[in-house]
Amino acid sequence: MRKTWFISGIDTECGKTIVTGLLARQLKKQGTKVITQKMVQTGCVGLSDDLLQHRKMMGIGLQEVDRQDLTCPYLFSFPASPHLAARLENQTIDLEKIASATRELEKRYEITLLEGAGGLLVPINDGWLTIDYIKATNYPLILVSSSKLGSINHTLMSLEVCRQWKIDIKAVVYNHLPDENVLVAVESVKVFKKYLAEHWPCTKMLECPVIEGEAYPELETDWMV
Repeated sequence: MRKTWFISGIDTECGKTIVTGLLARQLKKQGTKVITQKMVQTGCVGLSDDLLQHRKMMGIGLQEVDRQDLTCPYLFSFPASPHLAARLENQTIDLEKIASATRELEKRYEITLLEGAGGLLVPINDGWLTIDYIKATNYPLILVSSSKLGSINHTLMSLEVCRQWKIDIKAVVYNHLPDENVLVAVESVKVFKKYLAEHWPCTKMLECPVIEGEAYPELETDWMV
């Protein structure tokens, strides 16, 4: 069983938080001791909005590891890439602090779902991009796409970058958005399935349906355990 999975996306607001929450919810339902972690949270104060969403979807309250800041080692108020948000608060993001928090979570849980900030090439600090960290830790990657216009380009570019960096992509999750154009969505899924079959035959393709209220859909997780 993989201890830690990294969830990244093709861009910001593609649905990483929703997919992370759904995967955690399903794993928990299946009896897996699972926790989510936010690498860096920007644009909020006090508590990570994304972690609060995860806990809501998992049907649990804040955990002791949340109060110990293990699940969100860095939180900044300015809504920007981590390196800039940190600089504006006269801080520098120490990647070892994040890695140490993840290792501690791995001791307490069977699976940790680590959600990144933005896309693969977002700077974490002045020396590292998100993809640098994924490569260095060797975490298997779950890439979240979406039905926004432009997602074909962003998704295929993300896949090509991962190929160049020799990143292990375990799954691509296509996140259907409420205001999507059905024709665009159908064609996008068709393109992605064909591309994965040709270039990433071992990568799982999943679709996340539109969420209505708190009627959370199930995502297949058997491939994770």
